[in-house]
Amino acid sequence: MSTASVEAAQPAPHPGRIRRRRRARIAYWTRGLVMSLLALLFLTPFLWMLSSALKRNGDIFSVPTQWIPDPLVWDNFVEVWTGEQSMLRYFSNSTIVVVATILGQLFVVTLAGYAFGQLKFKGQNVLFIAFLATSMVPAQLLLVPRFMFFSQIGLYDTLVALILPGMASVFATFLLRQHFAAAPRELGEAARIDGASEWRIFSRIYLPLARPMLAALAILTFDSTWNDYESALIMITDEAKYTVPLGLTRFMSDDGTVSLGPALAGSVSSIIPVLIIFLIFQRHFMKSMARAGLR
Repeated sequence: MSTASVEAAQPAPHPGRIRRRRRARIAYWTRGLVMSLLALLFLTPFLWMLSSALKRNGDIFSVPTQWIPDPLVWDNFVEVWTGEQSMLRYFSNSTIVVVATILGQLFVVTLAGYAFGQLKFKGQNVLFIAFLATSMVPAQLLLVPRFMFFSQIGLYDTLVALILPGMASVFATFLLRQHFAAAPRELGEAARIDGASEWRIFSRIYLPLARPMLAALAILTFDSTWNDYESALIMITDEAKYTVPLGLTRFMSDDGTVSLGPALAGSVSSIIPVLIIFLIFQRHFMKSMARAGLR
């Protein structure tokens, strides 16, 4: 049988199926266009900030807005990184706080989440509900008691005062509790029968299963700690210990005027680490969020 006869023998696509395919294709491209426009809308403030950081102060609020600076002015970034108010010191302080907070929080919340999710002990549910209830207290109400506590124990005006409170997180503990509770208990029971200790069961069996969730929590903790302004404002007075959010206020003079070009250059620089961390761990972040949604 020839090819022409085979093609002639095949039935023609039904008109209704063709219309459904065409509508599906149009809907697909329409959704893509709408999402692209929304993404551009959300990126507009950042693009304006980046454009303004490369302009002279007098050109920032020019009308109409000049999105592509002409000429490109790099002096703002040079001042931010090499001037008298260099942000290198602030970046190093924030890095210390963020790394210590992430490591401490992941250690604490993984143990707490495993205890609530896999172990059985008396009063477990009551204790967990009481622990969740603490999240209803606004964080701002705890700033003054925290200030008084750290002042009494001699940790006020130190980076430790920013690190210790971040190690405990109700949200992170709840997520890991849900993760460990959904993990198969048969794995732990089989290991206990073979004589494995509880720490070995936790570290060798259940902890590796939580890597995507830990990566997602690390990103969220990095973002919240890196951008934490209130805690640093209350706990830190020595400029040598300023973090990035506090360091950005150094571009404001005593009379309230702002050196806008360097301030925007510093803001752009402060966002870059967050973007880098998210791009590196975005696969784990999306994977963990998808799993959380399925549960």
